[in-house]
Amino acid sequence: MCENAIELNSLLKQQQVDVLFLDIEMPYMTGIELLKNLTRPPKVVFTTAYEKYALHGYELEVLDYLLKPISFERFLKTANKIYDHFQTQPSTSDYFFVKVDSKLEKISVNDILFVEAMENYAAIHVPDRKIITHLTLKMLQEHLPATSFVQPHKSYLVAIDKINSIEGNTLYVGAFQIPVSKYQKEETLQRILHNRFLKR
Repeated sequence: MCENAIELNSLLKQQQVDVLFLDIEMPYMTGIELLKNLTRPPKVVFTTAYEKYALHGYELEVLDYLLKPISFERFLKTANKIYDHFQTQPSTSDYFFVKVDSKLEKISVNDILFVEAMENYAAIHVPDRKIITHLTLKMLQEHLPATSFVQPHKSYLVAIDKINSIEGNTLYVGAFQIPVSKYQKEETLQRILHNRFLKR
Protein backbone atom coordinates (compact mmCIF):
# COMPACT_ATOMS: atom_id res chain seq x y z
CA MET A 1 0.00 0.00 0.00
CA CYS A 2 1.33 3.44 -0.95
CA GLU A 3 0.56 6.63 0.97
CA ASN A 4 0.67 9.02 -1.97
CA ALA A 5 1.05 9.32 -5.74
CA ILE A 6 4.83 9.81 -5.59
CA GLU A 7 5.35 6.53 -3.71
CA LEU A 8 3.02 4.74 -6.11
CA ASN A 9 4.72 6.13 -9.21
CA SER A 10 8.09 4.93 -7.88
CA LEU A 11 6.68 1.46 -7.14
CA LEU A 12 5.18 1.11 -10.62
CA LYS A 13 8.59 1.83 -12.17
CA GLN A 14 10.14 -1.03 -10.20
CA GLN A 15 7.47 -3.72 -10.22
CA GLN A 16 5.08 -5.23 -12.70
CA VAL A 17 1.51 -4.71 -11.47
CA ASP A 18 -1.46 -6.51 -13.00
CA VAL A 19 -4.31 -4.71 -11.20
CA LEU A 20 -4.14 -1.45 -9.27
CA PHE A 21 -6.80 -0.32 -6.79
CA LEU A 22 -6.33 3.43 -7.08
CA ASP A 23 -7.80 6.16 -4.90
CA ILE A 24 -8.56 9.39 -6.73
CA GLU A 25 -8.04 11.95 -3.97
CA MET A 26 -4.36 11.58 -3.02
CA PRO A 27 -1.58 13.94 -1.83
CA TYR A 28 0.55 15.66 -4.50
CA MET A 29 -1.40 14.29 -7.48
CA THR A 30 -4.82 12.78 -8.10
CA GLY A 31 -5.19 9.18 -9.20
CA ILE A 32 -6.61 10.43 -12.49
CA GLU A 33 -3.55 12.63 -13.16
CA LEU A 34 -1.21 9.78 -12.25
CA LEU A 35 -2.97 7.32 -14.55
CA LYS A 36 -2.86 9.76 -17.47
CA ASN A 37 0.91 10.12 -17.07
CA LEU A 38 1.78 6.41 -17.00
CA THR A 39 3.35 5.09 -20.21
CA ARG A 40 2.12 1.52 -19.77
CA PRO A 41 -0.49 1.60 -17.00
CA PRO A 42 -1.77 -1.57 -15.34
CA LYS A 43 -5.47 -2.35 -15.24
CA VAL A 44 -7.08 -0.02 -12.72
CA VAL A 45 -10.04 -0.06 -10.34
CA PHE A 46 -10.82 3.42 -9.03
CA THR A 47 -11.85 3.68 -5.37
CA THR A 48 -13.32 6.99 -4.21
CA ALA A 49 -15.96 8.60 -2.05
CA TYR A 50 -16.95 10.94 -4.87
CA GLU A 51 -19.35 9.90 -7.62
CA LYS A 52 -18.45 12.97 -9.70
CA TYR A 53 -15.30 11.24 -10.99
CA ALA A 54 -17.15 8.34 -12.61
CA LEU A 55 -16.98 9.86 -16.11
CA HIS A 56 -13.18 10.03 -15.91
CA GLY A 57 -13.16 6.33 -15.10
CA TYR A 58 -14.98 5.48 -18.31
CA GLU A 59 -12.74 7.79 -20.36
CA LEU A 60 -9.62 6.08 -18.98
CA GLU A 61 -11.10 2.61 -19.54
CA VAL A 62 -10.67 1.44 -15.95
CA LEU A 63 -11.97 -2.00 -15.03
CA ASP A 64 -14.36 -0.74 -12.37
CA TYR A 65 -15.31 2.23 -10.20
CA LEU A 66 -15.92 1.56 -6.49
CA LEU A 67 -17.69 4.11 -4.32
CA LYS A 68 -16.76 4.21 -0.62
CA PRO A 69 -17.85 2.77 1.71
CA ILE A 70 -17.37 -0.46 -0.24
CA SER A 71 -19.54 -3.42 0.72
CA PHE A 72 -18.21 -6.97 0.51
CA GLU A 73 -20.82 -7.84 -2.13
CA ARG A 74 -19.71 -4.91 -4.31
CA PHE A 75 -16.03 -5.82 -3.88
CA LEU A 76 -16.77 -9.44 -4.81
CA LYS A 77 -18.49 -8.27 -7.99
CA THR A 78 -15.36 -6.30 -8.92
CA ALA A 79 -13.10 -9.27 -8.12
CA ASN A 80 -15.16 -11.45 -10.47
CA LYS A 81 -14.96 -8.79 -13.17
CA ILE A 82 -11.16 -8.72 -12.83
CA TYR A 83 -11.00 -12.51 -13.02
CA ASP A 84 -13.19 -12.59 -16.14
CA HIS A 85 -11.07 -9.90 -17.79
CA PHE A 86 -7.82 -11.81 -17.41
CA GLN A 87 -9.41 -15.11 -18.38
CA THR A 88 -10.34 -13.64 -21.76
CA GLN A 89 -6.93 -12.03 -22.40
CA PRO A 90 -4.59 -13.94 -24.73
CA SER A 91 -1.45 -15.08 -22.94
CA THR A 92 1.90 -13.85 -24.22
CA SER A 93 3.30 -16.49 -26.53
CA ASP A 94 6.95 -17.54 -26.55
CA TYR A 95 7.06 -16.96 -30.30
CA PHE A 96 5.24 -15.07 -33.05
CA PHE A 97 5.30 -14.66 -36.83
CA VAL A 98 6.06 -11.50 -38.80
CA LYS A 99 5.85 -10.87 -42.52
CA VAL A 100 9.27 -10.46 -44.13
CA ASP A 101 9.05 -9.72 -47.85
CA SER A 102 6.85 -12.50 -49.25
CA LYS A 103 7.11 -14.97 -46.36
CA LEU A 104 6.07 -15.33 -42.72
CA GLU A 105 9.01 -15.71 -40.39
CA LYS A 106 8.85 -17.27 -36.92
CA ILE A 107 10.62 -15.36 -34.15
CA SER A 108 11.29 -16.76 -30.68
CA VAL A 109 10.84 -14.14 -27.96
CA ASN A 110 13.83 -15.57 -26.08
CA ASP A 111 16.07 -14.95 -29.10
CA ILE A 112 15.36 -11.22 -29.32
CA LEU A 113 18.25 -8.97 -28.30
CA PHE A 114 16.47 -5.69 -29.02
CA VAL A 115 14.02 -4.05 -31.40
CA GLU A 116 14.93 -0.86 -33.23
CA ALA A 117 12.48 1.61 -34.78
CA MET A 118 13.53 2.70 -38.27
CA GLU A 119 11.16 5.23 -39.89
CA ASN A 120 8.09 3.24 -41.01
CA TYR A 121 9.35 -0.19 -39.99
CA ALA A 122 11.23 -1.97 -37.21
CA ALA A 123 14.35 -4.11 -37.08
CA ILE A 124 14.25 -7.12 -34.76
CA HIS A 125 17.79 -8.03 -33.75
CA VAL A 126 18.45 -11.69 -32.91
CA PRO A 127 21.92 -13.23 -32.32
CA ASP A 128 22.77 -14.01 -35.94
CA ARG A 129 20.85 -11.43 -37.97
CA LYS A 130 18.51 -8.46 -38.23
CA ILE A 131 14.90 -9.04 -39.31
CA ILE A 132 13.16 -6.11 -41.00
CA THR A 133 9.39 -5.89 -40.63
CA HIS A 134 6.83 -3.23 -41.51
CA LEU A 135 5.37 -3.40 -37.99
CA THR A 136 5.95 -0.44 -35.68
CA LEU A 137 7.88 -0.56 -32.43
CA LYS A 138 4.65 0.06 -30.51
CA MET A 139 2.90 -2.88 -32.21
CA LEU A 140 5.77 -5.21 -31.34
CA GLN A 141 5.90 -3.90 -27.77
CA GLU A 142 2.27 -4.84 -27.25
CA HIS A 143 3.08 -8.47 -28.11
CA LEU A 144 6.21 -8.79 -25.95
CA PRO A 145 6.18 -9.52 -22.20
CA ALA A 146 6.45 -6.20 -20.36
CA THR A 147 8.47 -7.74 -17.53
CA SER A 148 11.19 -8.93 -19.93
CA PHE A 149 11.74 -5.81 -22.03
CA VAL A 150 12.66 -2.22 -21.24
CA GLN A 151 12.41 0.89 -23.43
CA PRO A 152 15.50 3.04 -22.73
CA HIS A 153 14.86 5.30 -25.72
CA LYS A 154 11.85 6.05 -27.94
CA SER A 155 13.50 4.09 -30.77
CA TYR A 156 14.59 0.98 -28.85
CA LEU A 157 13.07 -1.91 -26.94
CA VAL A 158 15.68 -4.10 -25.21
CA ALA A 159 15.52 -7.58 -23.67
CA ILE A 160 16.60 -7.06 -20.05
CA ASP A 161 18.38 -10.41 -19.75
CA LYS A 162 20.47 -9.68 -22.86
CA ILE A 163 22.06 -6.53 -21.39
CA ASN A 164 25.74 -7.20 -20.68
CA SER A 165 26.73 -3.89 -19.12
CA ILE A 166 25.71 -0.29 -18.49
CA GLU A 167 28.00 2.70 -18.82
CA GLY A 168 26.79 6.29 -18.64
CA ASN A 169 23.91 6.66 -21.07
CA THR A 170 24.65 3.46 -22.97
CA LEU A 171 23.46 -0.14 -22.67
CA TYR A 172 25.76 -2.80 -24.12
CA VAL A 173 24.04 -5.78 -25.71
CA GLY A 174 26.69 -8.02 -27.22
CA ALA A 175 28.52 -5.87 -29.77
CA PHE A 176 25.68 -3.32 -29.90
CA GLN A 177 25.46 0.00 -28.06
CA ILE A 178 21.95 1.17 -27.19
CA PRO A 179 21.42 4.82 -26.19
CA VAL A 180 19.52 5.67 -23.01
CA SER A 181 17.40 8.82 -23.15
CA LYS A 182 17.83 11.21 -20.23
CA TYR A 183 14.05 11.13 -19.81
CA GLN A 184 14.03 7.33 -19.57
CA LYS A 185 17.26 6.78 -17.64
CA GLU A 186 15.86 6.61 -14.09
CA GLU A 187 13.04 4.22 -14.98
CA THR A 188 15.35 2.13 -17.20
CA LEU A 189 17.93 1.63 -14.45
CA GLN A 190 15.25 0.79 -11.90
CA ARG A 191 13.80 -1.85 -14.21
CA ILE A 192 17.19 -3.39 -15.01
CA LEU A 193 18.75 -3.27 -11.53
CA HIS A 194 15.68 -4.03 -9.41
CA ASN A 195 16.82 -6.46 -6.68
CA ARG A 196 19.86 -7.41 -8.81
CA PHE A 197 22.45 -4.80 -7.82
CA LEU A 198 24.93 -6.23 -5.31
CA LYS A 199 27.05 -3.74 -3.41
CA ARG A 200 29.07 -3.70 -0.24
